[in-house]
Amino acid sequence: MTKYKVGISGSYGGLNLGDEAILHSIIGQLRNSVDVEITVFSRNAQDTNVRHNVEKVVEVRNFTKVEITTDVRDLDLFILGGGGIFYDKEVDIYLRELEIAVDNNISSMVYAVGAGPLNNINSRKKVKEALNKVEIITVREREAKKLFEHIGVTNQILVTADPAFLLNSESLPVGTLKFEAMRKERVLIGMSVREPGPAAPDIDPNFYHDLLANAADFVISRLDADVLFVPMERKIFDTQHSHAVIGKMLQPQHASVMKGEYSAGQLLTFMKNFDFTIGMRLHFLIFSALQGVPFVALPYASKVSGLLDNLQIPMPPLNQVSSGLVDAHIDKAWDERSSTKARMAQLLPNLKSLAAENNRLAVDLLTGKRSEPFEVPDSLASAG
Repeated sequence: MTKYKVGISGSYGGLNLGDEAILHSIIGQLRNSVDVEITVFSRNAQDTNVRHNVEKVVEVRNFTKVEITTDVRDLDLFILGGGGIFYDKEVDIYLRELEIAVDNNISSMVYAVGAGPLNNINSRKKVKEALNKVEIITVREREAKKLFEHIGVTNQILVTADPAFLLNSESLPVGTLKFEAMRKERVLIGMSVREPGPAAPDIDPNFYHDLLANAADFVISRLDADVLFVPMERKIFDTQHSHAVIGKMLQPQHASVMKGEYSAGQLLTFMKNFDFTIGMRLHFLIFSALQGVPFVALPYASKVSGLLDNLQIPMPPLNQVSSGLVDAHIDKAWDERSSTKARMAQLLPNLKSLAAENNRLAVDLLTGKRSEPFEVPDSLASAG
């Protein structure tokens, strides 16, 4: 049996549990399909070695282009993605290994990515030139496809779904619920923040802190609830911003920030303890949907709006809402949570099928089975 060598590069290295969920799913899907030796190009080799059972980890940002070329040349397939990695500030960083792969005739795939903001003319040109040389491009939302087409990408772009839809649950450490001080007699609401940054430069933290603080106070009063903030980027700013929101609340005694550090699969398991969630981060919302927990989102980016469209959950963009409007959506969504659960259960299988198409395309490219341009089947296209 042929043993294939696959390299995977993205925003990996333990900074964000959503990205680690993506990587975990990509690795698992590949291993279930072919005999594969995996190299991960990571920001933090130690963290990736602990989280993921792979044959090799390269701490890519510590190496020059010449040094990293040897690792790329040895591959049968190079995968860039998934995740929202095509944005102005870091697009050069993520494109480097892809350009090496293309220059060395290594089969390459851009895998379930998001895109934007991508406003810099030079960044747009580099993305266009790189993506027009790869064999397969898949994106996780239609807005990313539209953006790539707008900047001049002429290769076929397929709308699939985020690989995290295929994440498997993992057992929680013994005593987790007690450690997180959860009280069974009260409704439990999960909340998620995100920091402003290069991938979300238009977020005003003061504005959304006020929104979330008001929303937390509202559910505490309306539902006799406790609120638990879930940092998806614990090592950066999510914890800091969670505490900033609590600092603006009128009833902070009913709010806390998750203390433990968990794998993506463990956090997915934990999510089923919530009765309802309110959040910003995409993968917090995906985890909520996977566990059948109704939610209200604050859509700060097209990737979040795309998820809401796929799950038929209405919500205006973040810059078009007020505290009163958010509270009204929460109130209605709470009252309609049973029908929302049923609708999500009906829609999730299509999204999982779309997520699985990423792996099928990668495996076909790897094994040489892909001879015709792939088209998303009609039964799946409506979910994209």
